[in-house]
Amino acid sequence: MAKRMRQTRQPLAGRVAVVAGATRGAGRGIARALGEAGAIVYCTGRSVRGNPSPYKRPETIDETTEMINRAGGTAIPVRVDHTVEAEVEALFARVQREHGRLDVVVDSVAGEDPINSAYGWFWEVDLTNAAKGLENALVSHFITAKHAARGMMPARRGLIVEVTEGDAMSAGGHPVKQAVKLGLKQMALTMAAELYPHGVAAVAITPGFLRSESMLDGFGVTEQNWRDGGKADRNFLASESPLFIGRAVAALAADPKIMQRTGQLFSSWALAREYGFTDADGTRPDWGSTKMDFSMFPPELLSYFQIGSRLSLEWLDTVTKATRSFMKQLPKEARPEKKAGVARKR
Repeated sequence: MAKRMRQTRQPLAGRVAVVAGATRGAGRGIARALGEAGAIVYCTGRSVRGNPSPYKRPETIDETTEMINRAGGTAIPVRVDHTVEAEVEALFARVQREHGRLDVVVDSVAGEDPINSAYGWFWEVDLTNAAKGLENALVSHFITAKHAARGMMPARRGLIVEVTEGDAMSAGGHPVKQAVKLGLKQMALTMAAELYPHGVAAVAITPGFLRSESMLDGFGVTEQNWRDGGKADRNFLASESPLFIGRAVAALAADPKIMQRTGQLFSSWALAREYGFTDADGTRPDWGSTKMDFSMFPPELLSYFQIGSRLSLEWLDTVTKATRSFMKQLPKEARPEKKAGVARKR
């Protein structure tokens, strides 16, 4: 584990970050925290004033940018549809043209895509828009990561962060959402192996119970009186603001030993224990140590959790044994210069 870092006012001063999906939720919180830590932050997404995304939400990247700038940071809004590769390529070309470097790219695009929001057993859900849901929430991440990596590899530095859900082999509800959230975890792992010879790290991260704008709306509360939501769901009292996961990402980005942790799946609460940061109100939510209230869950869902958890452990045990067996067959690790040479020829 990395050692607890000293907290400095702006550990990311001089660095350049792109936050894809900075419009709302985790993306907005991450953009704010990176700006708070001193990075120049490009805030991207589809929702701008006068031209909102199909989500029919009021938040825009313009608002996110203004929040960062009002707090003394530097942020730049750029409307980008991350499913359109030409727009993504143009974004990173602009960043290089304007700053000549790229240090951090965080992808939170389609984290709350309503296409993937319905709960239900996979044999019952409507899959009419499944292909679009995968394009929005998974394919767009491949496109963004591709061009982020190209911008980082020449300098042999950088961090790519995939925002997912849950610190285990699961995610909530819709089968497309399940595939997306698990896919993002695997994506970070695969990218980490490919980028390792180039000095670029890739990780996945999950928030706990996130008080996003839509979650606050669902509970009928605001960030000022959010604790009132605990009357409907006691688990909500252990929730965190989007700034909390943002500070987790900022801590990782400032860690000089990040390459030692590449490929891993992190949680906001575990990183807070390690790095010592707090939420906006000075508290330190810890979803991982919260004793959850399952009283409102139907029996069939609790049964699903139990069976799924057991099968996941068995699956992981089988994969661990198979991976160790495969590693024993591999030749001894090639020298770094040879590995880098192979990577360049790929």
